[in-house]
Amino acid sequence: MDDKTKSSRRSFRDFAFKALKAAIKAIIVYVAYFFVWSFLSPLSELIPGIQQMMETFVIVYIVLMILGDLTSGTIYQHFFSAAKALFVIGYLMLSLNGGLFGITFENISLMIDLRVFMLIAMILGLLGLAKSVLQAIDFMNQKAELPLR
Repeated sequence: MDDKTKSSRRSFRDFAFKALKAAIKAIIVYVAYFFVWSFLSPLSELIPGIQQMMETFVIVYIVLMILGDLTSGTIYQHFFSAAKALFVIGYLMLSLNGGLFGITFENISLMIDLRVFMLIAMILGLLGLAKSVLQAIDFMNQKAELPLR
């Protein structure tokens, strides 16, 4: 076989391995969501729309995770990692309405302050964003140091 055929087989094998790895990770994340949701399902009676909100988050997160895995070894991997971190921060801000929840149940009105939780989660999201930016810089630095052929 010539080198071109070997190269195309190797690239197909690498892509198939990346796709298999992404599929396995996606299945694990979805099974974890399904397991956690079985414990949180009573909350759907108190907070309307929480199941749709969580499903939307999990679906978008899994899609960004799959795209990041499929583009591993390229600069786009780091873009999808940064997009995932920004998505988590943005979705927390949107879904938690600034960290204050008001629940009314019969004659009882309950106000829940989740701003501390939201702050901690956003700081972790910013750490993930910083990590992906530094990884992208390192990736570009390594590409610049490769000798020209």
